[in-house]
Amino acid sequence: MARNSADILTDPPPPAADERLAYGVDPKQFGDLRLPAVDRLLPLAVVVHGGAWKATYNLIHTGHLCVALDEAEIATWNVEYRSVGDVGSAWPRAGDDVAAAIRFVPELVDRYPLDRKRVVLIGHSAGGQLVLWAAKRAQLPVVAIAAVSDLRESAERVGPEGAVARFLGGMPRGVPDRYAAASPRELLPLGVRQVLVHGTSDEDVPYAMSERYVEEAGGEAELVTLEGAGHFEPIDPAAPEFGRTLEAVRTLI
Repeated sequence: MARNSADILTDPPPPAADERLAYGVDPKQFGDLRLPAVDRLLPLAVVVHGGAWKATYNLIHTGHLCVALDEAEIATWNVEYRSVGDVGSAWPRAGDDVAAAIRFVPELVDRYPLDRKRVVLIGHSAGGQLVLWAAKRAQLPVVAIAAVSDLRESAERVGPEGAVARFLGGMPRGVPDRYAAASPRELLPLGVRQVLVHGTSDEDVPYAMSERYVEEAGGEAELVTLEGAGHFEPIDPAAPEFGRTLEAVRTLI
């Protein structure tokens, strides 16, 4: 029986990371660091998980992606952050947390054999929104996988009970400033290289969203199209499509 890549959400946890480090004082302000066992400076991927910005999802499932990157000799900083369901509002705290985790990278570079000139951001789904948002501030290249790159369109399509409206605390008409501040499409240009990876059969985040985003981003963004792939194949190391994700990461480091 063929594997369902959505099982990545419920698969047994991957092997433990080399270090779990706090980047802030809140219990959810931490990240898992994995360091390939090679004797040279390592490129670093800052990985931000998805899960509709809901606290019921966490970094365990992106740990499998991180293990695969470790095997490809790419170090990873797999980031946890506050989400809907945690104490306080999800926005702007989720963004603030991801930004703080990225600001922690220089400390990682000082303590571990990491190449400060080879850092890339990676985010999936809701995490794709967060890394695109953070990339403009950090000025780091980004691989956004099945990213919710247009929060306004998503909210209007799904409605007030959808994940975006709950994340931002209302619909675009009610809290327009939040959409303007959080939606990657409305922040263009970002001023950094971006690769968007998206499956054409994604039923969670429409492929057309990435098409529109890349078209409007112009030369700073490119689209990797995964024909027939759904929402989770690009982050599932057991899926053949994962090779395209790995290739995208390598082009930016």
